[in-house]
Amino acid sequence: MDTSTTLVKSYYDTAAQSCEEQYERAAITDVSMEYPANYFRLQLLLNSFAAKGVKRVIEVGVGEGTPLATLTRAGLDAWGFDISEEMVARSRRRMQEIGKNPDQVGWGDVQDPISYAHLLREGLFDGLLAMGVMPHVHNERAVLENMKSMVRPGGSVFVEFRNSLFSLFTFNRYTLDFILNDLLRDVSPTVKAAVEADLKPRLRVDMPKMRTSGADGEGLGYDAILSKFHNPLEVVDLFNSAGFKDVKLLWYHYHPAMPYLEGSMAEAFRSDAARLEHETSGWRGLFLCSAFVVEAIKG
Repeated sequence: MDTSTTLVKSYYDTAAQSCEEQYERAAITDVSMEYPANYFRLQLLLNSFAAKGVKRVIEVGVGEGTPLATLTRAGLDAWGFDISEEMVARSRRRMQEIGKNPDQVGWGDVQDPISYAHLLREGLFDGLLAMGVMPHVHNERAVLENMKSMVRPGGSVFVEFRNSLFSLFTFNRYTLDFILNDLLRDVSPTVKAAVEADLKPRLRVDMPKMRTSGADGEGLGYDAILSKFHNPLEVVDLFNSAGFKDVKLLWYHYHPAMPYLEGSMAEAFRSDAARLEHETSGWRGLFLCSAFVVEAIKG
């Protein structure tokens, strides 16, 4: 296990106790709680799998077990694995609580097929979901091939990414980084320096604060581990080149204004964010959503 993978594992071992809050329906209106972005993501997943008649599914990165348990309660035969032992333990307990077999959850690393090979003993799956996995892997194509190998031909995958294009709307340090290192990747240092000098006074480059440690000061913060953004336009090409078809982008975690304004109008921000989760233009999510899911079919 390389150093970056070890750090990711350590982060999620510590973060396990709070991940469940991101699925709390009550938090849609309760601004004292964290915005439940994953609640809306789970809605997208359930709608997708129901429409496609998925019956047997595997989850890469089970987390604390909410999606797996929800799918199981919906009648699906759900299996999964995670790189964090603490997440595995919590997910196994959740399966026990709903009267299901905890042995359908185990430890595994999607970058190492041997670690999860035992889950394929009964054959390939109708569907696969991977939430919060792709930001932490070095070789996206290799991991995508591993995911594809778990799914039968015609089966569906549901894979989440952090949206780099959202940085064009945040007007913070992410905006500066995206413009200099993505948009202007091949521009001369002289021009880049001029752009940087011009933009810095116009942006909130002090935001968001770097998360190098956990919220309680314990453990690693999200910015201390490999946590990449991905360009959704490039991700579509990645899935197509890997042999997937009917590739769709599903948007979630909408922001009605720049994130640094949320504190000054918490209730209005939360209300508009939740309402926008059902926005159907097909393109506004490119800029207003901090994350997206790729829905695709194995060819």
